[in-house]
Amino acid sequence: MHPETLALHGGWRNDTATGAVAVPIYQTSSYQFASTEHAANLFALKELGNIYTRIMNPTNDALEKRVAALEGGVAALAVASGQAATAFSLLNLAQAGDNIVSSTDLYGGTWNLFANTFKQMGIETRFVDPADPEAFARATDERTRGYYAETLPNPKLQVFPIAEVAAIGRKLGVPLIMDNTSSPVICRPLDHGAAVVMHSTTKYIGGHGNSIGGVIVDGGNFDWEANAKRFPLLNTPDPSYHGAIWTEAARPLGPVAYILRMRVTLLRDLGAAMSPFNAFLFLQGIETLPLRMERHCANADQVAAFLKGRKEVARVIHPSQQDGEARRRAERHFKGGLGALMGVELAGGMEAGRRFIEALKLFYHVANIGDVRSLAIHPASTTHSQLSPEEQAATGVTPGYVRLSIGIEHISDILADLGQALEAAGGSMRKAAE
Repeated sequence: MHPETLALHGGWRNDTATGAVAVPIYQTSSYQFASTEHAANLFALKELGNIYTRIMNPTNDALEKRVAALEGGVAALAVASGQAATAFSLLNLAQAGDNIVSSTDLYGGTWNLFANTFKQMGIETRFVDPADPEAFARATDERTRGYYAETLPNPKLQVFPIAEVAAIGRKLGVPLIMDNTSSPVICRPLDHGAAVVMHSTTKYIGGHGNSIGGVIVDGGNFDWEANAKRFPLLNTPDPSYHGAIWTEAARPLGPVAYILRMRVTLLRDLGAAMSPFNAFLFLQGIETLPLRMERHCANADQVAAFLKGRKEVARVIHPSQQDGEARRRAERHFKGGLGALMGVELAGGMEAGRRFIEALKLFYHVANIGDVRSLAIHPASTTHSQLSPEEQAATGVTPGYVRLSIGIEHISDILADLGQALEAAGGSMRKAAE
């Protein structure tokens, strides 16, 4: 089915008990077992079913199935935030003494997680520039457990070479894990060779800025058993779960060893469970996601063209304004739009950027992206402020960089607000110079 159809029908038809078409909110902590044998079978994974909402919930299950269907995966796991999704996607494979190879083009919170928190856990992160896909191969050794990147990296906004790096990883037995938060529907990384996809559902999937959540999708296309030495967490007895070997335990269920282990060990032990109420809200968001992405992307293209013609703007960062390999990569991986995130370098530098943001009236000044509303922020002093100047530069953040998340308002109103804010920023800078 097409995305517009999957967004409405994927993973759910109706509630079998009541016939309800809308997914109910199963606001419960626990579930009645049919018998002691039934309870024992659930805990032993002899049969699947609901045990406790920290591990699974029917509302969350519907969300997981729908996102998996949209991404072309075999199963998914909903968690409490996008940050938890990133952490789980790698902690499911790596432990102390291991390493991961990550793109330098990252959200600041992800960089901090990898460079500092993972380091404290004994997991090394090797950052490489995705402009050279072979850099991932050069950084790989026998303890490398995964590659990680963002499809449309925030804030550099140059589409990641998914197919190239995925092919390199498969030759070496290393899975590519993609953060597809910025480009749902318009890109499906699994189709280009990625093994795992994750989202911050807080962003475009939810779309309305009212809930925090994340989801990890297992592509079911990576042979964990064939690379058993590289993935001991999936291929050796797990002492925390009766000595289960996850590639064997998952065999009757299909190619879901990766997501099964994540659910019954990481989610069980670390407890980053998504609220069923939030899962319900994300399901509402998904129903209009394909339509919203069309409008987001169409508006962004017009904003990019408008800003490029303004004297107050030194540079516009958006795939529609790129050429060469960056543009070819975007056109090869994306379908139906080039994303709605945009970077703007103002001619007046940091001070002009500050005045520009403060002059905006329609745009919200918030630390979020993917909202139906248009948003703006100054990354160097907010989302990437915990990084050193060198780390900021590596991710694409400069002192004068302003990030815009273009919403679905009428394009004339968006352009009018940007125009008056640019005039205000430009006028203030001229007065200061005088």
